[in-house]
Amino acid sequence: MFNIGPLEFVVLAAVALIVFGPDRVPELARDAARMLRTLREMAQGARSQLNSELGPEFADFDLASLNPRTAIKNALLGDEDLSSFNPTASIQRALRGEDDPAPVDLSKPAAGRRPAGDVPLTPGERPPIDPDAT
Repeated sequence: MFNIGPLEFVVLAAVALIVFGPDRVPELARDAARMLRTLREMAQGARSQLNSELGPEFADFDLASLNPRTAIKNALLGDEDLSSFNPTASIQRALRGEDDPAPVDLSKPAAGRRPAGDVPLTPGERPPIDPDAT
């Protein structure tokens, strides 16, 4: 939960013994455990109250989906299976050029477009419009 390793826990316990003394450490540990239990109960109560307020149409609503990382993953990847997604492998494939689309021949005009360059318009011809620029 707090990502504390065994060595870090021993150092924290030693510092607590030095700062608070051996008489007060058990009392502080009980108070900390009671506070954590109270916080968990409050979070569970807020979660259950939110579910009851939202009603049955949001019964399958997951609060974890409100996590910014999860929201960004869902926005970028959509409904893809995230269990097989490996960002490192995707970046390596992109760097090697394996994910590149087929090259586009720019010497040929696209269908329905004029060739690029300084070709004058014929009388009555409308100028080309760049849909990305408008």
